[in-house]
Order: sequence, then structure tokens, then C-alpha cells
Amino acid sequence: MTLTNRPDLPAEIARRRTFAIISHPDAGKTTLTEKFLLFGGAIQMAGQVRAKGEARRTRSDFMKMEQERGISVSASAMSFDYGKFRFNLVDTPGHSDFSEDTYRTITAVDAAIMVIDGAKGVESQTRKLFEVCRLRDLPILTFCNKMDRESRDTFEIIDEIQENLAIDVAPASWPIGMGRDFLGAYDLIHDRLEIMDRADRNRVAETIRISGIDDPKLAEHVPPHQLEKLREEIEMARELLPKFDRQSFLEGHLTPIWFGSAINSFGVRELMDGMAEYGPAPQPQTAAERQIAPEEPRVTGFVFKVQANMDPKHRDRVAFVRMASGHFERGMKLLHVRSRKQMAISNPVLFLAADRELAEEAWAGDIIGIPNHGQLRIGDALTEGEALRFTGIPSFAPELLQSVRATDPMKAKHLEKALMQFAEEGAAKVFKPQIGSGFIVGVVGVLQFEVLASRIELEYGIPVRFEGSQFTSARWLTGPQDKVEAFANVNKQHMATDHDGDLVYLTRLQWDIDRVTRDHPELRLTATKEMMV
Repeated sequence: MTLTNRPDLPAEIARRRTFAIISHPDAGKTTLTEKFLLFGGAIQMAGQVRAKGEARRTRSDFMKMEQERGISVSASAMSFDYGKFRFNLVDTPGHSDFSEDTYRTITAVDAAIMVIDGAKGVESQTRKLFEVCRLRDLPILTFCNKMDRESRDTFEIIDEIQENLAIDVAPASWPIGMGRDFLGAYDLIHDRLEIMDRADRNRVAETIRISGIDDPKLAEHVPPHQLEKLREEIEMARELLPKFDRQSFLEGHLTPIWFGSAINSFGVRELMDGMAEYGPAPQPQTAAERQIAPEEPRVTGFVFKVQANMDPKHRDRVAFVRMASGHFERGMKLLHVRSRKQMAISNPVLFLAADRELAEEAWAGDIIGIPNHGQLRIGDALTEGEALRFTGIPSFAPELLQSVRATDPMKAKHLEKALMQFAEEGAAKVFKPQIGSGFIVGVVGVLQFEVLASRIELEYGIPVRFEGSQFTSARWLTGPQDKVEAFANVNKQHMATDHDGDLVYLTRLQWDIDRVTRDHPELRLTATKEMMV
């Protein structure tokens, strides 16, 4: 991830910032996303997530279930211009049950914004997502939200981040008061005062330029008791906490933190400026064969997400592709590496808030959607002829398994098609046991069974029933061909295949796994498999 000795990027690539927003449910990620779109001019009015009426539905949550539950289930990508920069914001589902999709999304971005609730601090889900960012050394910007409600002491929040996430925290701004007394923040990087406007939630905060924390002008805007406290805290912060250092941030060792209130549009613009000014331009991507630099003239990209039925009127699937290098133009023919076939990309889509637009062109760093009928799968590479395999896109063993059947036996065939589609989309693992009929579906969280049942009914018109399964986990089985076959023959009642046709060993107890490891040292049972072709 070092940025030395690399040639200057072409201007179009250098102005791109591709990032995800990660957070625990309810920390305010959807609201923050909305404000980003609002300030980027992509939407005119930020819709309250739970406000009544069709007109005020959030623009970034499009699936029916998300609208009913007020949670983001599917990670969608949105592109918009902010000043001279092009932001590609990849929305991640914050709900813990959708983690796998989120993990994969993180492989497609160059930086992440971590949203923390000022009252709750670092929560379990945030920690999990953060660990994935650390695996990739992603630069992380932190936004401490909901400062207009009662929140914890600023030093306490910073301490908790440093301890829990083992990363240095450099305050980019410092809050003035909290809850009802929250006035705004002091911008430590640019020495200026940001005052929050409570009257109009969609208005940007007023900025007052001052020369340092001792400027007498401060007293005109901040009551004496708060001013004294602010000066004391900033002095302490400057002594005790590291200063912002861009190199250390880009290497993933330090995170700058802004304090604000997304719902009141406060602190959002400063955060966006931070992403524009300090965030990384598109980074090299890793393939099994070599590193791919964004400035290479030939186009390459990889699929990190597949979304089925984004448009209920058409049975389409959209493969989300992260462009890794080059300058893509609509109508280009690219090699689909897995099938070794050329694909003409004639109707690629760019997502501008809730509207899809045909993408005439895209550069390294952009995320485009390619509608297709199932040819593209997660992990697939698209290139101008080179056989590349991108690495690092994980597939996890599901933690929960249930068997599924259509309540109408006449629809069993259709159910198989629906399940295969969800498997390719990465929404669930689908295993076909070698003995008996039916399918076993594996997911990472309970809520996903509900989502699947509702989507199968909504999109395919098949009512289904999920029932408990005797199996509790699944492991991929690899090893020498003859040994694998011999083992599979003896353990038929445990064997299944996944949607790629790979062998899977279904287990009831940890004891099953231990037994195989002990008695068959030449076989490997793994809980993840690389989504590579």
C-alpha cells in the first residue's frame, strides 16, 4: 500500500475516491449517506429514513424489505461529484446478518468511513467490520455521530477506539458541548469554528475563520463556561493525542475523527472535505498473477457483488464491478476470464443516487453495474485479454443451516432456479445433499432466512418453508482426488455440493470436524473459500 515510486495517475483517476461507510446498526449510516448525496448535489432533499409517505422514502435503500424495516439490506453503489472530486460511495448493509456482503464490499473500496454513535461508542458489529478493514490496511476516517444527543466524554470515546481497535486517533475536530448544549465543533486542522444551525437540518453549518484557539472572536459565539472547557480540552488533546499525519493514515495506522450530527447536517461537509483532501486515489489491486496498477492503459475489473432483480419488471441481475485499471468505454468487448469468452458490455450502469444511468465511460476506481443473465459471478475477472484472477474476495462458511422446500411441490423446479440465483448473488450458500431431495441453505445470520423467504415469494411467486436441519455447519473439502472420492463414498450422508459443484462436508458437531482432521490428515476442511475461478 505504499505510495512511493509510483507514476502520477491520470487526472481522471486521481480525482476518484472510492469508499464505503461502515457502522453498527442505528449509528446513523443511512442518514450520513443521504447527506453526502445532498451535498454532492445528487439529491435535492434528504429523506428521513422513517418518515411517512412515499415521497420521503430514503433514496439509498431500494429493496421493499429495507423500506419496511428501515434497514439497508443490499449494498448499493452511488457516484456523484463533490467539488473537483468524483466520489464513489459503496453502501454497506450495517445489519450484522448481512456481514458477508459487507466483507466483500470492503474488498472493492480504497478507504472506509467508520460511523460511531456518540452515546454507545464502539459496538460489536463495528469491531468486526473494522477488523476486515485492518486485514487490508484500509485507511479509515471516523465520524462520531449524534453529538446533538447526550453522548459520552470526548476523551473517553477516543480512548475506547484506540483500545478496542488498536489504532491511533487524531482529532480533526473537537465538539463544543453535547446534547442540548451542543453548539458545534472546533476544526483543529484548519483552526476554525463550525457553528451548527438547528433551525434548518439541511443547511450547512456556518464557518467562522479565526486565528487559533485564543482568538478573542471565539467569545462572540461560545458562552464563557463552554469556551473555558473547550480551551482546556484542546490543550490536553494537543498534548496527549497524535497529530494528523497523512502517511500514517494512508497506511492504516491512524484514523482522523470528526464530531458531528448527520441528521442536522453538521460535521458532514468537513468529513467529505477530509475524504477529498486526504483520502487515497484508486489503489493497485492484487491478482494471483501480479499487482494491477490503476494507471495501466488496459481495462481490468472484478465482480464483488451480484444483485438479482434490482428492477422487478425485468428478471435481471446486476454484477457490480470494481474497475481496477484503465479507461472503460461503453460497448467495449472484455474477456470474461472464467469462461474464456468475450463479452460485449453494451449497457453498463452507473448508479447516481436512486437513478441508474447508462455509463458511457468509467475509469479505474469506479464501480459500474453490468446487467446479465447469470454469466457473471462474484470473484469473476473482466480484462482486455489477460487471464487474471483477483484474490482476496472471501466466501465464508455459513453459521446457520436450514432445509428449505416449496409449500407447493409442483414448484420445486422453480425453487431450485431461485436458490441458485441467490447463491450466485452471494446472498446465501445453497447445498445439494447427495442423499435425499431438497436443499440446505446456509447463511451468516438468522434475519437472512426471513429476507430470503420474502424475496423468493416476492420475486418468484414461490411460498417456501425453512425448517431446522440436523446439520450445524459446513466445510469445504479438498485434498488428493482419490482420497476425497473415497472419503465422500463412505460419508455420503454428510456430503453435499455447493452451487459451484464443489464438495462440502456437512457437520452436526465440532466432533465431526475433529474426527476428520484426526483420521484423514491428507484432507483439508476449510471454513472459507476464495471466490476465484
